[in-house]
Amino acid sequence: MDRSKLYRRFRTLLIANRGEIACRVIRTARAMGLRTVAVYSEADRDAMHVALADEAMLLGPARARDSYLNVERLIEAARKTGAEAVHPGYGFLSENADFARACFDAGLVFVGPTAGMMTAMGSKSGSKALMEKAGVPLVPGYHGEAQDEATLSKAAEGIGFPILVKASAGGGGRGMRIVRSAAELEPAIVSAKREAKAAFGDDRMLIEKYVDNPRHIEVQVIGDSHGNLLSLFERECTLQRRHQKVIEEAPSPTLNAAQRETVCAAARKAAGAVNYVGAGTIEFVSDGRDVFFIEMNTRLQVEHPVTELITGIDLVEWQLRVAFGEALPLRQDEIRLNGHAVEARVYAENPTKNFMPSVGKISTWRLPAEAGGLRVDAGYREGDAVSPYYDAMLAKMIAWAPTRDVAIERLNRGLEETDVRGIVTNIPFLSALMTHPKVRANAIDTGFIERELAVLTQAVPAPGELELCAAVAAVINEEQQAAHAKENSPWQTFGWQPVGRRQRSFAFRVGHGPEQKVTLNYGSGPSTLVIGERELAFTVAAKDGGFDLTLDGVKSSVAAVIDGHELYLRTRNGRFDLHWVDPFGGETEEQTGEDKIAAPLPGTVVAVLAEEGAKLDRGAPILTLEVMKMEQTLRAPFAGVLKSIKCKVGDIVQEGVELAVVEPSGE
Repeated sequence: MDRSKLYRRFRTLLIANRGEIACRVIRTARAMGLRTVAVYSEADRDAMHVALADEAMLLGPARARDSYLNVERLIEAARKTGAEAVHPGYGFLSENADFARACFDAGLVFVGPTAGMMTAMGSKSGSKALMEKAGVPLVPGYHGEAQDEATLSKAAEGIGFPILVKASAGGGGRGMRIVRSAAELEPAIVSAKREAKAAFGDDRMLIEKYVDNPRHIEVQVIGDSHGNLLSLFERECTLQRRHQKVIEEAPSPTLNAAQRETVCAAARKAAGAVNYVGAGTIEFVSDGRDVFFIEMNTRLQVEHPVTELITGIDLVEWQLRVAFGEALPLRQDEIRLNGHAVEARVYAENPTKNFMPSVGKISTWRLPAEAGGLRVDAGYREGDAVSPYYDAMLAKMIAWAPTRDVAIERLNRGLEETDVRGIVTNIPFLSALMTHPKVRANAIDTGFIERELAVLTQAVPAPGELELCAAVAAVINEEQQAAHAKENSPWQTFGWQPVGRRQRSFAFRVGHGPEQKVTLNYGSGPSTLVIGERELAFTVAAKDGGFDLTLDGVKSSVAAVIDGHELYLRTRNGRFDLHWVDPFGGETEEQTGEDKIAAPLPGTVVAVLAEEGAKLDRGAPILTLEVMKMEQTLRAPFAGVLKSIKCKVGDIVQEGVELAVVEPSGE
């Protein structure tokens, strides 16, 4: 193959992706003087990556298969905009050999490995066979072509339970199931195949021994077209949920220097088996003693920033320079490890409701400044819409420090100073995870989050005096802003007046809980707040995003967002959502029938798991929805009889649509 067609200098780069990674690539490409082209679906017309690029082109409807996965439309977009190269990002077509080949056939430089390298390493089963030949240690398993139920069952029995059923194509935990007995095998394979087909268009499975209490360790590699292949140290990605990484760090706190060199050498050996060119990641599982090859991701990883922060290397820049045909600028012995970096993935999801994705418009987006070792890679802004069609990741927050403990503290401080409203996020869950003593002590494995889920998703404590007083301050501050009070006017002190005293009563509620009352006394003297039998002197100084509240001589910083009668407050005690009870009355609580099973988000019905008339135990599966490329199973809220099913497989349903009705058994 003519290398001049594979690697050559270009001036215009099309980014065949969306969200955070598209924004990330655009920033580096523009800093290198390249012209950038974004692509978008109808759902992403006003997306951040579209605004950042020099040009943008519509691909098609919202569904990924009609837009971001449409190879012909992507090639046409490159042709129409004069793009000479394509960066695939991660996800979508980033590991699709047919797409890499189509780019080459169209005369485009593909910023990544060749189609042949992808084919060799992109298939989990194929890469394992290749690694076995190369002498890279493997987890015992079945990686064959035969996919019939009998073959897979026999392989599973031969390996011994527990096993892992895993999609041969793709990643991100999709199409992956842990199976602990023969009885669980068939439904696990059916579900995994269905999810893999929907996510990757390929339902082939492999089976491997499941390593109990495993750790996930991976090595960043990058090669050029001149035969140079480097490893850039390792990352630990053990904190996962449903095989999806949540927290990543570099270097691994588990490995010593000798182990680090061993695993990095194994990674170089693995990538060298195909003379790898471009950025990639060799993933390993560890049982605490040995490491075993899992797979190679032939693309940039979501977690690449932690490697960038400990090495000082811009991996996207190196990807582009390799695509130019340049040699890597450093030798292996010139790469230095400096400090520690930790990354958290911020998702639009609700941890207290089984991490159900959250969709809607982002009404508030406040992130801390990127300073003092903190970095934020975001794909959304205030006013952007989070749709149900794509992965729910909003941003990544990354912190660097000389030591792991300080890096974790910096990351947690960054999370605590972040306020996102309009949708639900996993930020409180991430903070709980980063402050967990066992995480700090590195006493974890890949099942840690599932075991500690109850602790990590504890309900927010009830608002105390600080929060109730802050709620009053937020309401009056909002009223004053609406009245356009002049700066430094005495009327900016709550209800200040030259003579006399007045009272004003407030009532707040959390959810459907009882009302909590606060009385404001104001007038010619200092303002006070009365809660129960306590009267508290207070002052308030407004600032961007909230105010400083001094209560009985103690000053506290409060972040506040108020939308009508709904208040969001962030204090030193956490985040709180309060409802300001309408002082003129007339409020009614919405009544919801718990016997009705409704779609929590827009999605597609992919399986009906129970028949009408069936007797159900509490928690019994009724049907499965595909939402944001992940399967969500809706279950019986109590023991009873399935009275009716109001949907069928293939139906596209909107949020709130009634899908089934369960009648209580009356027992």
